[in-house]
Parts: sequence; C-alpha cells; structure tokens
Amino acid sequence: MRNLLYIDGAFVEPAGGGFMDVIDPATEERYAQAASASCADVEAAVAAARRAFDHGPWPRMPAVERAAMLRSVAAAIRADLEELAWLEMRDNGKPLKEARWDISDAAYCFEYYAGVAEEAAAEGDVVQDVGDERFHCRVRKEPVGVVGAITPWNFPLLMAAWKVAPALAAGCCVVLKPSELCPMSCGALARYLHQAGVPAGVFNLLTGLGQAAGAPLSAHPGVDKLAFTGSQATGTRIMQAAARDIRTVSLELGGKSPFIVFADCDLDKAVEWIQFGVFWNQGQICSATSRLLVERPVYEALLDRLRRAAQRMVLGPGDREGVQMGPIVSATQQRRVLEGIERGRASGARLVTGGGCPAHLTRGYFVEPTIFADVPVDSWIWREEVFGPVLCVRPFDTEEEAVALANDSRFGLAGAVMSDDLERCDRVAGALRAGVVWINCSQPTFTQLPWGGYKASGIGRELGRHGYEAFLEVKQITRFDFGSDWNWYQSAAEPSK
Repeated sequence: MRNLLYIDGAFVEPAGGGFMDVIDPATEERYAQAASASCADVEAAVAAARRAFDHGPWPRMPAVERAAMLRSVAAAIRADLEELAWLEMRDNGKPLKEARWDISDAAYCFEYYAGVAEEAAAEGDVVQDVGDERFHCRVRKEPVGVVGAITPWNFPLLMAAWKVAPALAAGCCVVLKPSELCPMSCGALARYLHQAGVPAGVFNLLTGLGQAAGAPLSAHPGVDKLAFTGSQATGTRIMQAAARDIRTVSLELGGKSPFIVFADCDLDKAVEWIQFGVFWNQGQICSATSRLLVERPVYEALLDRLRRAAQRMVLGPGDREGVQMGPIVSATQQRRVLEGIERGRASGARLVTGGGCPAHLTRGYFVEPTIFADVPVDSWIWREEVFGPVLCVRPFDTEEEAVALANDSRFGLAGAVMSDDLERCDRVAGALRAGVVWINCSQPTFTQLPWGGYKASGIGRELGRHGYEAFLEVKQITRFDFGSDWNWYQSAAEPSK
C-alpha cells in the first residue's frame, strides 16, 4: 500500500521522490508507505489552493452545491467504514471497535457541516440598525481564504474532518498536513473529495515530516489561516510563524484535565467513567481526565475498585476479540510514556497498578494501564500531559479545595465532576476553568457542540457552529442614501477629539 500526495486535483509523486514507512504499532512492522512532502510540494499545494480560492468557483459556488459534495464524501466514508476502520487500527493501534466509532463520527462531521453551510446561506447578511436612517448597514461573513490544517495522530481521519469539513463548507480552500505517524486514512479522504467533484486546488494533501512539510506550510505567506491540533511546543512555533504575517490561528493544544468525584456517587459507575476518561484510545486523548480528585471518605475504596478494574483490562492488537486497549502509537511515544511513569515513581507517588509493559505481549508498543495515588501537586506527572494510559489520584476534603486543585493548572481544555447532587455538579461545572465540562460522565463529544479550551489548551473553538464561524471573516457594508441628505459630511457635527 502506497499513498501519494494530492495537489491541484491530481495524485502525484513527491517532488523529492521520498516515501516514509508506516508502522503497525501492534506488530512493529511496516505495512504501508506514504509520500514524504518537501518545501517544493508545499509551494505547489499552496499555489494551487491560492488559485482555487482567488479565481476558482468554490468560494463563489452556491452553498447548496458545496453541501452536496460534502454529503457525497460522507456517503463514501460510510460505504468504506469497515475498510477505513481497519486502516485506522493498523495506523494508530486503537481497538477496531473504537476505530469504527471514529470513522462514523468523521462521516457525520461532513454531513453536519453540509447542513450548516445551507443554513448560513439561508440566513444571508444581517441588517443592522445604527440609529440613522440615512445609512443602510449590513454584516456579511465570507470565507477566510486558504487554510493550512495540521492534524495529529490520535484520531487521524476524525481530526482531519473537524478541520476540513467546516473549512470547505465555509468556502475556504485547504492544504492538509496530517501526522507522519498516521497518514493513511487522509489519503482515502483525498480520494473521496476527488470523486465528489471538488474542484482542483480546493483540497490538497501533504503527507510528510513536520520539519519538511509542516514547518514550511506554517510559514507560508500564501496561507490565510492556520488550524492546528497537537502539542503545545509545536503550537507555539505555529503561532510564532503566523505572527510574522499577522495571520489567523486556531490551536487545540491538549491539557491535564481534572475529574472530581464526590463521596455520594455510585462508585462502580464512577470507575467506568474514570477508566473511559483516561484509558480510552490508550490515554492518547487531549482531553483525558488524567487528574482524579476523590473525596476522602471514599478515596481508598475507589482506588481499590480502580486497581481491580485496570488489572482486568484486556490489552492486545486491536483486531483481537475483547481487546480494550491497543498499543501506543509509536516506539518514540511509548518511550515518552514510560519516562513519564518513571517520573511518577521518582516523585514519591504511590504506584497502585501498572507501571510498565505487559509481559505477555512481546511485540508492539504496549503500556499497562497505570495508576498513581497520593501524587504531589508540584510533581511533573501531576502537572504535565503524559499522553498515555496514566492516571494520577489525590484526595480532597471540601468542594472548595477540589475546585482549587482542579483549576491549579496551566491547561484548561476539559474537566468532569461526579455526584448525585446535581446542584453541586452545576456549581462545580461553573467554577471549573475549562472549555468542556462533563457531569457524571467523561469524554462524550458531539459534533454540534463547541470544542476547545482555556489558558494553554489553545485558541478558538472547533465543532458546532463555532467551528464553522472560525473559517469566516466578518465584513461591514455601509451604504449612504443620497436621497436623504447628499451634503451629510458638511452638515455633520465635528467629531470629538
């Protein structure tokens, strides 16, 4: 299996002729290759997108026509759901069941934004009364232009859909650069967009390394907006690149999200949601609720339940029946997770379970579900994102203490609270400094709702109508009625100084 670049409506070999190996993290073996883009490919892709936006039909096309193509893409994804799920599993390592959820969500994302484009077009310009009948004022929203979208490896096709679908729906043209670790499903997306009849240059795909393709895309002056999901370090570099030309950015940079559990809740239900919040997708979730705060009366009882539940989890290749956790995405990421665990040991935290690689799996980048208790609040593992199946737990005595501990973080992507007292849940949800808060659950994500965080977790919002508006510019159009007072300038009051 060999993926090519997609530039200006054609599948092409990379300018430098290079290809990357794509590794199955469950077997550590190469199963495919993907084109490795260079600066020359970035130049070609941005130029194609620029032509398509400045002179092509896409931004001027009736929204209903764009929507029809997006729905065609959704239908193609659904038709190939099983094939795409297997591809995603081999690329990323996630269990096949989870991969199916992701592919289905990606299809719905294209459907949803097709509808949003039609709704926005039906609304038209907003007429604004400014209190002076001589002036007729409207507010119009227009596509921002060429979008450079850089997406991560944890949800390869889904994260691409979160950016590509609303950008195309808004009338933008896109250059997509997915992670080099998981590029394969985005190659399929290029085929579906091509088959749907999306004009040449409207969508372009650059697979390749960050330094060779992602960095020059971020720095390219022909890109009007950068949309990025990934690490804070890379997000900082992208923001610096955008600042040189004062370009718009959307950044989703992860977090260290808290989960507050009060003593009055059902502990078995709490265990289920805590596990889902931190072990789903091998803990490789930007919103993972990996800081668990437990009210002291049930602290040890909940820890015991969590230990037993974690030890029952089934690890293995994602296509095996009953597997709940697959491998970490790569050898490098596995090493980082294990280094984070060692920092946890060194901090003096109590290791409850896990802490290494499962002995029965001799191949693949597997890490055991790991739980640390009594984690010091100033330790690296409490404050920094491990991006793996590692849960840090501390007790608390009062609601005020729990909220203070939860908010004591430079991140603010998500948070969760669990209690049978719904008034308390609402009170805590209002107090948490996070862009997404779950009550009596963790991690449900809906395309219709905004997604993004406070503080170092990023800038802007994806999903929902907010995710569509992120790819629009706002224009004021004011018309003077000459029939009312042609000499308005001379008769107007002198402006204040």
